[in-house]
Amino acid sequence: MPVSQSRARARDRNNVLNRAEFLSLNQPPKGTPEPRSSGRKASGPSTQPPPSADGTRERRQSQQLPEEDCMQLNPSFKGIAFNSLLAIDICMSKRLGVCAGRAASWASARSMVKLIGITGHGIPWIGGTILCLVRSSTLAGQEVLMNLLLALLLDIMTVAGVQKLIKRRGPYETSPGLLDYLTMDIYAFPAGHASRAAMVSKFFLSHLVLAVPLRILLVLWAFCVGLSRVMIGRHHITDVISGFIIGYFQFRLVELVWMSSNTCQMLISAW
Repeated sequence: MPVSQSRARARDRNNVLNRAEFLSLNQPPKGTPEPRSSGRKASGPSTQPPPSADGTRERRQSQQLPEEDCMQLNPSFKGIAFNSLLAIDICMSKRLGVCAGRAASWASARSMVKLIGITGHGIPWIGGTILCLVRSSTLAGQEVLMNLLLALLLDIMTVAGVQKLIKRRGPYETSPGLLDYLTMDIYAFPAGHASRAAMVSKFFLSHLVLAVPLRILLVLWAFCVGLSRVMIGRHHITDVISGFIIGYFQFRLVELVWMSSNTCQMLISAW
């Protein structure tokens, strides 16, 4: 026993950290908390700082994101149907755009197809109507031509207003021509050429005495004008169909506000 005590004393004497100048290394630094036992619970209230406003806002946003994602991943039946029809419309319009560019399959027929579309443009129709109105010498002819001019002006204003409101682009990146800028026919929906062709053909079928072959050719002309706008990549199929519908309702509106012969003569004399 005395031998072991002497050995322990010699070991403590040889330990460098037991010297006076190294005693500070064995003591814990000031300000550090004493280690708590894992089994002992804190008796006092927690002193954690309250969460900031930014952290609360971020936590709320993170909680709302899953709900928004669920709404986007589970759309309604109407949304699914609308998106499906829109995709079909774009796909079929691109397939029918065989004259949309120089590298298209029917690029050689692009000039002829564009010429068919020009026959439904507003500027030639307004200019031709005014020319016929000046040269007309009958009251019945002037009455019909004045109401046709009113229908053409109504068509241009209606199509320009709806296009400016919707601002839908065509299936291909095709820039409008000079005549399109003059009639403000810049966007795709609705197709102005189609609405004008439908309105004019219905107007002629109602107010002109035509043979059956001419009536059939008039209807085919309106259909070809609408198809030509899809073939050159200027409009979608739904744009042309909407143009036909708008043109028909424009005709019905002109029939409701039909100007009489006296009103037409008064406007012609004032002009």
